[in-house]
Amino acid sequence: MKFCSQCGNPVTQLIPQGDNRLRYVCGACEFVHYQNPNIVAGCLPVWGDRVLLCRRAIEPRRGYWTLPAGFMENGETLEQAASRETEEEACARVRQLALYTLFDLPHISQVHVFFRAELADLDFAVGEESLEVRLFEQSEIPWSQLAFPTVNRTLECYFADRLGQHYPVRNEFLPPLHGLAQS
Repeated sequence: MKFCSQCGNPVTQLIPQGDNRLRYVCGACEFVHYQNPNIVAGCLPVWGDRVLLCRRAIEPRRGYWTLPAGFMENGETLEQAASRETEEEACARVRQLALYTLFDLPHISQVHVFFRAELADLDFAVGEESLEVRLFEQSEIPWSQLAFPTVNRTLECYFADRLGQHYPVRNEFLPPLHGLAQS
């Protein structure tokens, strides 16, 4: 950051009084520009014993499979963001959303949150950000072609938890993987 979004003057990095870390601060209007993590919200849409995956039409990881998810927008709840992303990427409607996995990714300043959800019906299609949308049984999951570690881990948890029909909310830290985009 070079300029203040409030007044347009140059900013410098310093530790504001009462704070404990470097922030961008405007020397003219003294506005402190906080930079906070982004939240990615998504769904694990289920129909019977199958899960819905989308093959990405955009970077990062174009052509790889993912759960429908994306950045949360201002003015929406986590659940609304997850539902919206599912509708945008897979033209699918979900119901009975239940918080399922939360991943801390401080190395990319993100938090990923996935909800288990039931597909409302089988009326889904390729959305603008997808090349393909498909239901997969566990044995058909393209594990080596999954886009992100958070998707892989959510699916691993789901198939393990499905055996006992018990789905605890999981919160995990995922360290960086070298050579693999994680956003």
